[in-house]
Amino acid sequence: MRAALLAATASAILLAPAPVAAAGASAGATVRCPRAPAPAVSRPPRPAPPPTVPAQRVVGGAALDTTGLVVPADAPAPPAITATSWLVADLDSGQVLGGCGPHEYGTPASVQKLLLAATMLPRLDPKQTVTVTEDDMRIEPGSSAVGLVAGGRYTIETIWLGLLLNSGNEAANALARLGSGTDSAAGVRAMNEQAHHLGALQTHAVTPSGLDGKGQFTSAYDLALIARACFADPTFRRYALTEQAQIPTQPAQRTKGFQIQNENQLIYRYPGALGGKTGFTDLARHTYVGAAERGGRRLVVTLLGAEPAPLRGWEQGAALLDWGFTLPRDASVGRLVEAGELTATASATPSALAAPGAPRPAAASGPARTGSGWLWSVTALSGAGVLALLGGLLWRRRRRLP
Repeated sequence: MRAALLAATASAILLAPAPVAAAGASAGATVRCPRAPAPAVSRPPRPAPPPTVPAQRVVGGAALDTTGLVVPADAPAPPAITATSWLVADLDSGQVLGGCGPHEYGTPASVQKLLLAATMLPRLDPKQTVTVTEDDMRIEPGSSAVGLVAGGRYTIETIWLGLLLNSGNEAANALARLGSGTDSAAGVRAMNEQAHHLGALQTHAVTPSGLDGKGQFTSAYDLALIARACFADPTFRRYALTEQAQIPTQPAQRTKGFQIQNENQLIYRYPGALGGKTGFTDLARHTYVGAAERGGRRLVVTLLGAEPAPLRGWEQGAALLDWGFTLPRDASVGRLVEAGELTATASATPSALAAPGAPRPAAASGPARTGSGWLWSVTALSGAGVLALLGGLLWRRRRRLP
């Protein structure tokens, strides 16, 4: 039944008139993304991505359904980088300025912590003091940790800073547990519900930290939706620009306090930087989300699958931000959908969502609506497409009747 709904939705999209492509290329042509040569590296075999769902690939605009480059007509060429996919968007209007394979599946690594932030920041009191548990400390040996200790007492704010400045995986486990009220697994379920609510239909979390897990994927477009929700939260903005923080002494555990620094070099080296998040695993390679403001305009960049040479992840992000700021304010190849837009009404059909639309205000971060997760969102969206298609066919039949 679900397969039939997906197939029917795909047919509805193909039958519906598509918006004019905003890319500076002939219709139907795929433009290769500018790529910088990168050194060969050994990496684990890439996992097979989920099956392609046409309805998901046109969210935000039909022009975004490409494996290649999509930029406004007459736009200057974007910089050549090593990332396999990327997107640049306006944080305030939601207009997408350009991208490379924006709806291609990728492995998130620690930029997934932004989804954790978008989900749990509204739920937790930063002044509350909590205890870290042994289960929170169950992370992959050798993976990123901020240095919390089991039995240690920390404020929620300290744990957030450990997560966002030093990418602490034990901090991610603790925040997922605390935000859900039960355990980190429930926190991951809440993250997937929040992804659904934001319209990030290609995102599926398996771990709260971004440590690799079977079936864990996202896309450059989805990361922009998630980042937009994060940057709408003033507490997140403050954390993202914090340069250093103190992890307090834990007398009962006989551990001394120490200082941590923000690992995101953008905040130190890019004028107008607003912050973001770095990520790396052997499987995902380098991933990055960054935002900056220039001339009263705030842009966000997301990228997946990058290598650190010739430019590191944040430097690739900075180069794309520079490119984005050269474009006119009305430049657009699509838009970021609003939180709740895809699930608000049954009339939100894929063909309607593909329309670029007018600039919209920044999305707000809020609690997720209840739902069954990312896969059921596909079914709901597909069902809406089927209803729209059937309604259109009945209308056409009625017009032909005497």
